[in-house]
Amino acid sequence: MNIKIDSINWEILKRLQQNARESFANIGREVGLTAPAVAERVKKLEDLGVLEGYTAKVSHSKTGHQLKAIITLRAFMGKLKPFLEMVSTLDEVLNCYRITGNENIIMEVVLQDQFHLEVFIDKLIQYGETRTHIILSDVISDAPIKRRSI
Repeated sequence: MNIKIDSINWEILKRLQQNARESFANIGREVGLTAPAVAERVKKLEDLGVLEGYTAKVSHSKTGHQLKAIITLRAFMGKLKPFLEMVSTLDEVLNCYRITGNENIIMEVVLQDQFHLEVFIDKLIQYGETRTHIILSDVISDAPIKRRSI
């Protein structure tokens, strides 16, 4: 379902993506609405499922996770479904997507060190062939979704 989002709602979304804790009063001053009007629009965006939630951004390195990696998995025959049932139990996995192409799965993970990575890979290899890409730095991270140009 394609939902029509007006320019004011796009401005509200832009500000919430920059800082989800921004007050409705501050947002209202920027977009020319009262705080209650902003709150009403935000509530409607939540009800429509445009706004899916609010999260805190946590530093992986400051929580003791020295490695961040992208791991792909090419599932063995008959192992994709068991993997999909198991993956949500892995604390290391930040994001996991089922994808097209040679691999079936791509995951973003955080790990304490290379020894943790080895143990983690050992859990995965029963389900398929893995490829690991260590992330050296963020080039773009959590970029906001912007209004499409027409």
